[in-house]
Amino acid sequence: MSGDDRPTARQLILSLPHEAALGREDFVVSPVNAAAIGTIDRWPAWPERGVLLVGPPGAGKTHLTAIWAAKSGAARIEAADLGRGDAPRLAAAGAVAVEDLHAGPVDEAALFHLVNIAGEQHVPLLLTSRQGAGTLPLGLPDLRSRLRAAQRVELGEPDDDLLRRVMTKLFADRQLTVDKGVIDFLLLRMERSLEAANIVADRLDRDALAENRAITKRLAAAALDRLAVRQGRFWDDG
Repeated sequence: MSGDDRPTARQLILSLPHEAALGREDFVVSPVNAAAIGTIDRWPAWPERGVLLVGPPGAGKTHLTAIWAAKSGAARIEAADLGRGDAPRLAAAGAVAVEDLHAGPVDEAALFHLVNIAGEQHVPLLLTSRQGAGTLPLGLPDLRSRLRAAQRVELGEPDDDLLRRVMTKLFADRQLTVDKGVIDFLLLRMERSLEAANIVADRLDRDALAENRAITKRLAAAALDRLAVRQGRFWDDG
């Protein structure tokens, strides 16, 4: 291989997934999510008809589900993966979490069967969604009624303090130490959502690794330039 054909340091970097810290002690609590984590912490004193956790992308629904599953031993399944024969197996775990009701398509008969079995057998049920029961595209009136009967718990949009603390955590999850001034620099320029925080942290992790240098304001500015805004949301162009 000639010198010109040799891969660059950036080309040699593999995109290795980081492992997010999803324990109770890792959850960043603020006024916008206090009701949700409070509900999880009250387990096993839970409502008989289950809990519907509703919040925007990246708000912490997956983290909260992981905390609850660790406490309760719940079986977890994506709503889109739920099949008609799954309900007895899932209920046998003693608690069930059905995630991302909004993502669809959902087998409504299978979900209705699971909700009924959970009620009959007193199996605690946690459901997560970006939308409330009333706005989900469901055709079965009885299923909509069952979901509306669950205790709805909201996760709100992040405030300044939460965004700053989440950004710090996201970098810590990736074993990166980032100066507070750099985080403030990012927060002034990025979309103000937890989903965007995840995208920016991942972009900077890859860029810092590829260039083998610390995350500075200059690197942060370059990373933001590489993130295009499409339809009002961050889009990583690679």
